Amino acid sequence: MNLEALLPNPGQRLFEVALVGAGEFGRTFLSQARRVAGLRGRVVCDRDAARAVEALVAMGIEPEAVSRCDSPREAREAFDAGNYVVVQDASLLLDLPLDMVVEATGIPEAAAAIAEGALAHGMHVAMVTKEAESVVGPLLSQRARAAGLVYTPVDGDQPSLLIGLVSWCRLLGLEILSAGKASEYDFIYDPASESVTAQGRSLTVPEMRRLWSVEAGGLASCARERASLLSEFWHRTVPDLCEMTIVANATGLVPDVPGLHAPIARTLELPDLFGLRKEGGLTSRRATVDIFNCLRRPDELSFAGGVYVVAEAPDPETAQLFAEKGIPVSADLRRVLVHNPVHLLGAEAPMSVLSACLAGKSTGAAAPEPLVDLVARAAQDIPRGTCFELGWRHTIAGLEPEMLVAAETDEAPPPLPYYLLPGAQARVDIPAGTRIIAAMVTPPEHSVLWRLRREQEELFGKSA
Repeated sequence: MNLEALLPNPGQRLFEVALVGAGEFGRTFLSQARRVAGLRGRVVCDRDAARAVEALVAMGIEPEAVSRCDSPREAREAFDAGNYVVVQDASLLLDLPLDMVVEATGIPEAAAAIAEGALAHGMHVAMVTKEAESVVGPLLSQRARAAGLVYTPVDGDQPSLLIGLVSWCRLLGLEILSAGKASEYDFIYDPASESVTAQGRSLTVPEMRRLWSVEAGGLASCARERASLLSEFWHRTVPDLCEMTIVANATGLVPDVPGLHAPIARTLELPDLFGLRKEGGLTSRRATVDIFNCLRRPDELSFAGGVYVVAEAPDPETAQLFAEKGIPVSADLRRVLVHNPVHLLGAEAPMSVLSACLAGKSTGAAAPEPLVDLVARAAQDIPRGTCFELGWRHTIAGLEPEMLVAAETDEAPPPLPYYLLPGAQARVDIPAGTRIIAAMVTPPEHSVLWRLRREQEELFGKSA
């Protein structure tokens, strides 16, 4: 597909874009945006202003061209003078003549407030903070449409890339059996040392030699055995489930099980593993979202963070042709793997910005709906008064994340979204095994995220 034909003449108009959050993703966006015709990203907001200045200077911006501003007047004067503008307070962006805000703080509460403010001031929003997107994305998308604006996830992050791959398959008439992403960490098997390295450490696993190459009919049991042998590593994280929640609400695909299957698997095994159980696979139904942990040798390409679709092959003859072209297909020639094994962080995000500004289109769903929610189940007894805090890899002590399909639960009231819990406090004792609902917690005061979530539930007439 010729994207230059779909997004023609990008340099005919200059679009001013602000970045909020100068971390890893934000830095790569700023660097790439300088090379994209028609984009100018010279406004940066970060609570650590020195970090933002450092990022700009590291890209080759002369220090004297960077203005640190503490008031709307200073920001506007620096902007009008053609300088790079750095602020600590996102509210200082709202009176600037911006076309779009790229929100990349990674902080759900801040992201919700920034997106709401930008839309209210006539700016498109690209939401990198998937945590906020998983809670109130459908509402923010609806607000944008009502105002003639675009609210979009970003290419370079897995949800947008996977939504794009799903749409590509659907337009071609490929029926999707499962779609997902690889976890961020490969499992690297070294046959010489019989070790598996993942997540920064190694484990000697002599049994892996036997489990490396397995016939299709034994892959499901093999995946269970691999999971047991490598149980010292984590196989899924909260961000994994968060991203698949966004994809579910954009595509209508749903989780097969609340915690996803998340097998440790070689890429070429995916067409067999993500078949139905009655066909020797893992899943109990079609049209699911999931993730996998890429198992590979040190000399094989990584799939860390890439996205994939397992689709029904058009017919056995076509599947055989695909196999001859090096495309992984199932042993019975009924399923085929379509995949994009890379994501380039903020370097790809300008594609979503151009899509919004030039075409008025999101690179996610046109109108996502709250079909699936990421919720929390108590993994242990939670005493009254416990304060919920977001920890490493977004864990909350004592809680287990789950993806819940609204149409498949009769729980009333429905459980709270996982990312509403940070900053909240348990107002009652919560027994182990209980999904947490609003009545069990005291929310943080003046929370924008909580307020927007309530509005979303009123708008859609349901909770996810």
